[in-house]
Amino acid sequence: MADVFVHPQGINDSDEVGEGTRIWAFAHVMKGARIGRSCNVGESCFVEGGAVLGDHVTVKNGVAVWDRVTVEDHVFLGPYAVFTNDRIPRSHPDYRTGPAGWEPTLVRTGATVGANATIVCGITLGAWSFVAAGAVVVRDVPDFAIVAGCPARAIGWACKCGRRLPDESLRCACGLAYRREGEGIAPV
Repeated sequence: MADVFVHPQGINDSDEVGEGTRIWAFAHVMKGARIGRSCNVGESCFVEGGAVLGDHVTVKNGVAVWDRVTVEDHVFLGPYAVFTNDRIPRSHPDYRTGPAGWEPTLVRTGATVGANATIVCGITLGAWSFVAAGAVVVRDVPDFAIVAGCPARAIGWACKCGRRLPDESLRCACGLAYRREGEGIAPV
């Protein structure tokens, strides 16, 4: 694959890695994984077959992206963030869920997942949402929401630039503005 960098101590078994993507030392991208253009897969990462990463995704060191996890464009996955794909994991063959029972997770465009956050399967992280470091996310996160804690709860709204929005004005220092829309917000 031309224009894909794989560190000499990295492993790429996938035929579907986009131009300009970098896969660093001790990272392993399995056959059947799909990775878009201009992504960065950090050291000691694992991308399982069936996982999908969009374009311009940053996967910091130590992240594992499992089968049935889809990450859209411009997403940031912080160091050692954790995804799951099985709500009732068991090793014993009589009780093992298996791929047919695994639940999909969707991380929408522009979202940020902080360091050491845990994302339980079967949920959606909304576009431009921001999951704080160490949060344990067990339910869907709305677009632009900031969530923190265990279990994660909404604590405010994030601008596309990543800054927390003032609750009253929803106008960011970067110049972008938002309006309330139902239980969420949307760009003006």
